[in-house]
Amino acid sequence: MKQVDILEEPILLTPGPLSTSRRTKQAMLRDWGSWDADFNRITGRIRAELLRIIRGEGTHDCVPLQGSGTFAVEAAIGTLVPHDGHVLVPVNGAYCERIAKICRVIGRKLTTLQVPEHQPIGAGEVERLLAADPSITHVALVHCETGTGILNPLHEIAEVAARHGRGLIVDAMSSFGALEIDARKTPFDAVIAASGKCLEGVPGMGFVLARRAALEKAQGNCHSLAMDLYDQWVYMQKTTQWRFTPPTHVVAALAEALAQYWEEGGLPARGARYARNCRELVTGMEALGFRCFLPAAIQAPIIVTFHAPADPAYEFKRFYAEVKKRGYILYPGKLTQIETFRVGCIGWYGDHAGAPGLAGAVAAVGQSLTAMGVRSGSPSRAAA
Repeated sequence: MKQVDILEEPILLTPGPLSTSRRTKQAMLRDWGSWDADFNRITGRIRAELLRIIRGEGTHDCVPLQGSGTFAVEAAIGTLVPHDGHVLVPVNGAYCERIAKICRVIGRKLTTLQVPEHQPIGAGEVERLLAADPSITHVALVHCETGTGILNPLHEIAEVAARHGRGLIVDAMSSFGALEIDARKTPFDAVIAASGKCLEGVPGMGFVLARRAALEKAQGNCHSLAMDLYDQWVYMQKTTQWRFTPPTHVVAALAEALAQYWEEGGLPARGARYARNCRELVTGMEALGFRCFLPAAIQAPIIVTFHAPADPAYEFKRFYAEVKKRGYILYPGKLTQIETFRVGCIGWYGDHAGAPGLAGAVAAVGQSLTAMGVRSGSPSRAAA
């Protein structure tokens, strides 16, 4: 096996933060005044371009928010779900569980639909619960559950929610910009994502693409001043400014990342690149004996969960360190019952000399196993 060149800057094979282009990094070298008209024009352009990705012009508005994606998820639930609302959260992973926890913390009535981590959420089960309980006002769905990489059937569940007259709030953190979400075809009250995921910006800004009619009814709902999307939306509509100090460098970096997004060919091209990365990763890892946690039919090309090797010489912390020495950062597993680790397929690798895409990562994994004395990546029979 060819020795992998050691990279000066490790490639992040994670679901975000992720490796960004040199152009995106350079966009953060300038300082901006938060109320300056030039900066406000950047914000306005970003809001319009994010709506363009979901084809939501005219029906939806983009409300950006300082902070991580979870901040934006909490803001969306707290703003769009009234105090006496009732949220159904289908759960098949850790990030679904996080939405359920948000509902509990902010005092919204909650029902969960528990689904095994290796199975997508069934639209039929969601329909059964909505039909049985008319008090449910909203469904909160994770599109791509980053804990495993599973893809949940957004469009089918959206149609069920619409048919029963319930609102749908979608955590599209790991799918937005790479997997199609079309507001003209798929009904939803809000889609939530962040700067540091498939758009290949840097972390620090979340955003909610909300149906305008839902926003207009949301005044007074929010449990928080800082996370009140209605207030943020109204203020931006009137002034073009953020209510509170924005993450100016993050916004500038996202503007540059979006310019590259459109240059690449937008969503079809970004999604195709990630799909190629995923195929290359899975093929290479399987050749080393590794086994994917999910079958290909429900695997999103965002992050892949692999079973841990059964070899007694394997230990994740050392494995992580060995792979990192060879220039790649992996992600620990998120499952509770089975030992796994995760490898992301998203991010920009083109500025890293000596990094032949995911093939380089696979080579680094192979060399790391050899250094540890692990003969094969094959999992135990029980895990497989």
